[in-house]
This record gives sequence, C-alpha cells and structure tokens, in this order.
Amino acid sequence: MATLTIIIAAKNEARNISDCVQSASFADEIIVLDSGSTDGTQQLAEAAGAQVVSTDWPGYGPQQSRGIGLAKSDWVLSLDADERITPALKTEVLNAIHSNRADGYRLPRLSSLCGTFIHHGGWRPDYTLRLVKREKAGFTHHFLHAHMTVDGTKADLNESLIHYSYRDLDDVLEKLNRYASGNAKDLDSKGVKGSFSKAISHGLWAFVRTYVVRAGFLDGRYGFILAVYNAESTYYKYLKLMALQEARDKS
Repeated sequence: MATLTIIIAAKNEARNISDCVQSASFADEIIVLDSGSTDGTQQLAEAAGAQVVSTDWPGYGPQQSRGIGLAKSDWVLSLDADERITPALKTEVLNAIHSNRADGYRLPRLSSLCGTFIHHGGWRPDYTLRLVKREKAGFTHHFLHAHMTVDGTKADLNESLIHYSYRDLDDVLEKLNRYASGNAKDLDSKGVKGSFSKAISHGLWAFVRTYVVRAGFLDGRYGFILAVYNAESTYYKYLKLMALQEARDKS
C-alpha cells in the first residue's frame, strides 16, 4: 500500500495553517517546516495533526528539499500554507499513488485574488508538479520560484488545488514588494542584466500579455487588477535588479 507525506513550508501563517493541515489530514505524514514563526503557527500546526520541524530559511527550494529528506513515505506532495486539498482532489491523489501510472503528477491550481477566483490571465489551469515518488523527487534551488522536479515520467491530475493567493489588497502590496525582490535575486543569479528601459518595456508587456493575450479581461475588474499587478511586479523586479547590480558594482 503506497504511503504519502505532505510537506508544508511556513512562517507566520496562523490564519492559514490549521485549514491547510486539516485539508491534508488524509496523508500518512504531514511535515510543517517552520522558519521562525512568532504568531503561533507552530502550535496551530501541531494541534491540527502535523509534525513541526523548526528551521532557518535557506530559500523555498532548499526548504522543500529538506522536507523531502525528512519524509518517510513512498510519495511526497508539496503544499503551501495558502493552498487547500479538496475532497475530490484527495480522492484523485490517492488513486494516483496507488495506480503507479507515473512517477510524478502535475496538479492544476485555481487561485483567488482578493476573494475572487481567476480563470484567465495565465492563472488557469496553472499546472504545477507537486506529487512525486519520494526517491525520484527533487527541487530547484531558485530563491523564490523554485519548483519540484521528478526523475521519471509525469502525468496530469484533473481536480484543482485551491490557492488563496492574495487575501486582500494589503496582501497584494506586501507580496508585490517581496516577490519583486526575490525575482530580482533569481534573475541576477542567472546573469540577467537590469535596466530602466527593461523595467518599462517588460512591465508594459506583462500588462498586455495578462489582460489581452491571455484574456484577463474576461475576469472583469479583477482581471484588470491582476494585469496591473503583473505589470507593477515586473517593473519593480527589473528596477530592483538594476539597483542590486549597481550597488554591487560600486562596492
């Protein structure tokens, strides 16, 4: 009988962690990697049934790799604190690990923006590899947008992972700054050069791609809000990249 470990990386996720862990309660093992929470996340996770491991924060990819190393099950599923596994997805996940038809599975995500689920603009179906045989699982080491890897075959599941990605406008603004900084670091590590002209041109294209090319306009005002957000986050990403490189050149 195949077994499953669900891995959750968290810090100060008190408003999310209980519901997240409860949605994962069907797993044989739930590991929460907590990197210094001060809002009771650890206690809430333990009360919900998770094993909590206190760690530093080496970046998302390395943190998830730690979780894979700690897991004892045949399969691992990577879950974020703001994500939920629905009963229908639970059934499909269990069927997938018992069927053994692939070494890893991509899950479609349904994400929300300020309480509204987005179906266009590049956010849907947003397939992401999350369920992999433990011995064949890995993670890239990007600082921000690291992703799971599999040394073997892949297949897609049909039921969606629910993603409460941006709870409100304060959350949007906080993540805009944090993600722009993290993306700038990842671009810098790849040798990409930042500039003011790149910030403007890439920012404008991000709006057009989200709102027009990927039909974000079909999501109404929230599609427009998402397009503006993508434009701003892209704009600031390249500005931060420029500032990071200029500061290094002066040192």
